[in-house]
Amino acid sequence: MIPGILRKTSALLAGFALLAAPALSQNTTPAPAETRRLHVELTLEEAIRAAQEQSIAAMVAKYTFLSSYWSFRSFRASRLPSLNLSGEVLSFDRSLRLLQDYDTGEMRYLENYNLQNTIGLSIRQNIALTGGTLQLYSSLNRLDQFAPKDSKSYYSQPITLSYTQPLFAYNQFKWDKKIAPKEYELAKRTYIEAMEDVTTQAVSYYFALLLSKTRHEIAVKNYDNTKALYAIAEKRLKLGSITHDELLQLQLRMLNDSLSINDTSLEVREQQMRFNSYLRYNENVEVAPVLDDRIPAIDIDYAMVLDKALENSSFDIGNQIQMLNAESDIARARAERGASATLNARFGLSQTGEEFRTAYSNLLDQEVVGLQFSIPIFDWGMGKGRVRMARAKAEIVRNRIEQEEIDYRHEIYTLIEQFLNQRNQCAVAGRALEVAERRYSIALENFRRGTVSVTDMNTAQTEKDQANQTYVSALELLLLAAPQDALRLHLPDRHQRGVRQTHQRITLWTDTSFQHSSAPPCCRAAADRKAKRRTTATTASATGSNTTPSRWTRCGCGVSRAS
Repeated sequence: MIPGILRKTSALLAGFALLAAPALSQNTTPAPAETRRLHVELTLEEAIRAAQEQSIAAMVAKYTFLSSYWSFRSFRASRLPSLNLSGEVLSFDRSLRLLQDYDTGEMRYLENYNLQNTIGLSIRQNIALTGGTLQLYSSLNRLDQFAPKDSKSYYSQPITLSYTQPLFAYNQFKWDKKIAPKEYELAKRTYIEAMEDVTTQAVSYYFALLLSKTRHEIAVKNYDNTKALYAIAEKRLKLGSITHDELLQLQLRMLNDSLSINDTSLEVREQQMRFNSYLRYNENVEVAPVLDDRIPAIDIDYAMVLDKALENSSFDIGNQIQMLNAESDIARARAERGASATLNARFGLSQTGEEFRTAYSNLLDQEVVGLQFSIPIFDWGMGKGRVRMARAKAEIVRNRIEQEEIDYRHEIYTLIEQFLNQRNQCAVAGRALEVAERRYSIALENFRRGTVSVTDMNTAQTEKDQANQTYVSALELLLLAAPQDALRLHLPDRHQRGVRQTHQRITLWTDTSFQHSSAPPCCRAAADRKAKRRTTATTASATGSNTTPSRWTRCGCGVSRAS
């Protein structure tokens, strides 16, 4: 028979290889050693932590947040007094200038030959309430005249206070004060959501690898079982308990299992490379996913989820910023439509003299006050049109936000229903897997006894394989659909620190769930510094590990967390 011939051929080839091995070893040089592969068992928690710490998507989220952080710091700095030192040194001028004689009105070119040096110190403060600018400054100027005769003079302004106040104008400081803090809050929430997207992607890659490995293991096990069943079928064929057609059916099944091993092996390698690429692992690392098949018991209330989503997600704060920008555009259009005026006032002391000392004695008062204004008399309705256009855009934004809020509520409700249904689906899939495995075991035993046909045996094996894959897929969908807070509170202990799943824009972050791996980098650094101060050198040398807190305190970004 064909199997017997194959076994004999394999034995002959093996014997020939053993005989030829010494000769080959004498005539050939040793081949270079293959690259050593590193096998790592990785839990879902560890995979999520690795993705949040070193994936490219996590780095992009981090530096995007840092950009928003420094933008907010610049805004805060603009509201504080600024100290500036200015000057002009070695300003040499030798040229002819066209000047008019005040007595005769005659225009003549006169030689200008001098050197000027100026230095000044000023303090500037923007007034957010009124939109004005207050400035206090002091300056000194020295003029060296070389023609028509040598002379030297000083001009000093020891102290001068100036104030510029726009009237009926758009107050940029006022609107920045309203919008900038909300934009920074939006950046923080967007960063957390971006890290949740990283978590979701890591879970997807993790389960894709796990499912491919499960299929490969099933294919190998099925091949071994079918091979054993084929040996039994050969004996039963000799006894006449099965037909030759059933034996060929088993042989075909064995060949298909062999092909399945090759296909699943390629799939495992492909998924492994994708997973390694996402976690930035070397391609020589081979990850073995560890499955925790316990289904978390999670109770989710729609009202609680909706309140937390509107309170902590970027959706609501983004809508608020849109409305503030629309209102700001209306205020700008109104200010540009009507009359505008600017009040300038300057009060201080000044003096001039040929010596430095005399420039600061007998100081003279100086007061300068002026009002500039512009009143449009007729602009063909241009200003009125800009105001109506801004109001129309604001109304569009308002209506769009109302519709998005309705859709958002419906989306949350749908996601919660899908999650609860998926939990039931996962429980049913787990029960179906137990039944399918039990049935396959019974069918395998009955086949050995000769009471089950090959067709029934193949059916039991197919159903068992399908149930196994369905259960792994159901677990993946359950974790991808689960809101993070509920998972954190109900998953086993080893998952509580790592599994942070959200679905699309639902984020249920509370003050006590602001964890290290998803905290903004500034908060994370502040907490690390605090933990480092608390950890003594003796403890660090004895344990050889770093202490990383899971609760955070206030840092420069203004985020306050419980320590």
